[in-house]
Amino acid sequence: MQSCITERRARRIEEVLARRQTELTLVVNNIHDPHNVSAILRSCDAFGIHRVHLLYTDTAFPALGKKSSGSAKKWVETVRHRDADSLAQSLKSQGYALIATSFSETAKPLSHWDLTAKTAIILGNEHRGVDENLAPHIDGALYIPMMGMVQSLNVSVAAAVILYEGFRQLNAAGRYDAPSLPAPELARLAKLWSSK
Repeated sequence: MQSCITERRARRIEEVLARRQTELTLVVNNIHDPHNVSAILRSCDAFGIHRVHLLYTDTAFPALGKKSSGSAKKWVETVRHRDADSLAQSLKSQGYALIATSFSETAKPLSHWDLTAKTAIILGNEHRGVDENLAPHIDGALYIPMMGMVQSLNVSVAAAVILYEGFRQLNAAGRYDAPSLPAPELARLAKLWSSK
């Protein structure tokens, strides 16, 4: 049964899909708090991120409520991976660099990274950080410079800051001015979204 949507709604769907970005993505790695995961998906939708990768190896993927995510989980594609090796192989075969969030001595500030290149940012567990099994696959690490006494941000807030920097760079490069998804995929997604 085909759902009937208004012309205004159809136009909005087409406009949003035309601005979806495929070069920048996130890897959500064993983040257990459903509010954090929901907030991350909401930020992804807000900044036009098309797809998010889920790597849950020792933590169950949390049940997400509609209220906390603002229904963002409907609009952001998620891809689940069974282990670190398969995730890395999949992303690297598509040309993505894997950049972990980290406080390590080798981590570089967020603004150092060119987020207009194919980049997958790994957000680790709230307490343990990025899964150690990902270590052999990581191409670099980033941190968000902070000026206060507290030296870390909530993972969902960190995701929003990183995505805003990505948006700033992508927007300056004119990436939101033309669709990054091919026309057949745009048509398929427009039809799918119209039924949601």
